[in-house]
Order: sequence, then C-alpha cells, then structure tokens
Amino acid sequence: MKKKTINNLQVKGKRVLVRCDFNVPLINGEITDDTRIVAALPTIKKLIADGGRLVLCSHLGKPKGPDPKATMEPVALRLSTHLGQNVAFLGYDEVVNDKVRETVSNMKDGEVVVLQNTRFRKEEGKNEESFSKDLASLADIYVNDAFGSAHRAHCSTVGVTEFVAESAVGFLMEKELKFLGGAVEDPVRPFVAILGGLKVSDKIKVIDKLLEKVDKLIIGGAMAYTFMKAQGHNIGESFLEEESIGYAKEMMQKAKDKGVKLLLPIDTTVAKEFSADAEHKVVAANGIEDGWQGLDIGVKTRELFCDAIKDAKTVIWNGPMGVFEFQNFAKGTLALAKAMADIDATTIIGGGDSAAAVNQLGYGDKMTHISTGGGASLEFLEGKALPGVEAVQNA
Repeated sequence: MKKKTINNLQVKGKRVLVRCDFNVPLINGEITDDTRIVAALPTIKKLIADGGRLVLCSHLGKPKGPDPKATMEPVALRLSTHLGQNVAFLGYDEVVNDKVRETVSNMKDGEVVVLQNTRFRKEEGKNEESFSKDLASLADIYVNDAFGSAHRAHCSTVGVTEFVAESAVGFLMEKELKFLGGAVEDPVRPFVAILGGLKVSDKIKVIDKLLEKVDKLIIGGAMAYTFMKAQGHNIGESFLEEESIGYAKEMMQKAKDKGVKLLLPIDTTVAKEFSADAEHKVVAANGIEDGWQGLDIGVKTRELFCDAIKDAKTVIWNGPMGVFEFQNFAKGTLALAKAMADIDATTIIGGGDSAAAVNQLGYGDKMTHISTGGGASLEFLEGKALPGVEAVQNA
C-alpha cells in the first residue's frame, strides 16, 4: 500500500477537511462515551500544531435527514474541552452552504470548526457527486481518520477525494491498518483468533479467512450454539442460525484439514429467560435442556479458552463470549479480557461490542490496540479492500 499520511503534508495556511469518526453514544444530548473523540485527538493536534485550518466532519447515528437528536453540537463542545480552545460548530442542516464557506474562508491557522452531521444530507450514503463537491469546496487537503467508516463508500469517505488536490490518512487510520494488517499478513506466532457475538452469518468470510492464517480459532458467544448444533448437541432455546449449520460443519472440517485447533464451548451458562436476573446454571455443552438458553460460556470453557491463549504472541478478538451487559453472564468475557491483559503478546480488539466490553470491564488500557471500527475491522480481516482507504491511497 502506498503511504500517504499526515506526516507527509504541508498544511500551514491551508484548509484541511478531516473525516473523523465521531459516532459517539448520546443519551438526552449528552455524550456517554467519548473514546472515539479521544482517539482522533493525535491527528487533530498534529494538524493544529502544523498551522492547518481544520474543518472536521463525521456522521452520528443513522438519521435519514436533519434530526436535532443527531446534531454534532455535543461533539464540538467536547472537542473544545479536550483541545483547550474554542471549536466552532457550524450547525446548518445543509452541512455545507455559503455561510459555512464564508466562515471557513475567514479561518486563521490552528482554528477548528465542526460541520453538521454528514448524514443530514441524503446524498451522503449514496456517494452522490453534489455533496462530495460541496465538501471539497471547503478543503485544500483531505484527511481520512475514520477507520470505523472506511468500509463505506460515502461522499465524506470516498467521493470527496475526487475533488480535492491532496489526500492522506490520519494517525488513527494508520495505526488501525498497521495492527490489523500486520496481524493478518505477518503475525508473530502462535496466532490465536477469538470470535464471539451473535451471528455466524456475519462472520462467515472472517472465519474462512482466519482458518488460512491462525494456529488456533476460539468460537464463543451466541454464534457458538450454531456450531454446537452442528456437533449434534441439543441447544434448547439458545440462539440458532439454522441456515448456517452446514457452514459450521464445513468450517470444523476445514480447521481439521488445515491443522488449526478449533475450540468450541465444552460447557455453557444457561438461563430460563433472556434477562439480567434470570434463573441460571452451568451445564455441559451436550446437556442443554429444552426451555433453557445459553447466555455465556461455562466455567470449564473459560479455563479452556484462557489456557489456549497463554502461549500466544498475537491475539485478535472480535465479539463477546456472552451477554456481557448482564453481570451474571459477563464472566466469560471478563475471564478472556483478563487473560489477554496478562499475556506477553500483541493483543488486538476488533471494535464493536468486544471493544465496549473490554473498556467497560476495565481492561482497555492493557490491550495493544483496540479498533475503533467493528464493521470495518471485520471486513479488513476478511481481506476486503476498504473503500475509504483505497480512495485516499489512490487519489
């Protein structure tokens, strides 16, 4: 991959449009977790220090047009606090208009503004030229630092690069590509991948790709019950993707053919219903009764999985081992997080729920890298080209 990073840019006196990933959780207009904002700070601070005039843009949520509940104003306020300087919010529903252009043209070196939510424009998701040109009209240079959106071909991630003279990736994007790319293409061995979460179908291509690369593959979470069904076990009321049973059998055979150790739960924590305080117990993997559903891996499985990563030198983890939001069913996820924190290895968390779980459980700072993009990291692990990366590198 050609390297075009912000270290190669001359930004002094220039307008720099930075696509960030500020898709932060909001409750009643208050940001409840600003991890993604903090992750963008190194790039922003570098461009400020170098004298750039920064125009920051991002989506937030999934509005289908202007929506006051999805405004970027809280992000601008939080950025002002983190940067120790005023960050102006240009909160126009059109995102870019003549007033925005006038404000940006009058900016001084080191100043920062935030545009309104890019998804307020219907053209964004369709990558239509009109909005791409509007965004480009604000910029001499474009920087994409939004790995979490790099798998989407939108105006703010792809289209804009066609109309800006110079493009590059930011520090966060560079870091994501370094760790995820390095893990997949040239891992230090033993290389272990841990997959959890809900659906096998969401991770079909990832499992297939990883079986070509890893020494061990651990499967937990709700998706494990489809594999357990494929083993011939009764899984009670546990989550099942009937259409993926055949695929699970294929993957178990592929692991065997490749000499990859595929680890599945040997016991499981089951409950009478899906609730935080449901009656629950631990049973063997082949001992789930009708009327019970699996919500976490069991005690012996925790020991099995944690032991499997003790000698690893590279570990990638995507997807929790159980319903970590419920304390009674977070034990599997907690055990693996602790085990990863304790080993001498490159430990990579592949975004999404697994990143949230590791952070909530207090082990975030013990990991080598926590990806900011769940969907993007999965597609990258699949071996897919990410449109947002390709557009910058080929511009």
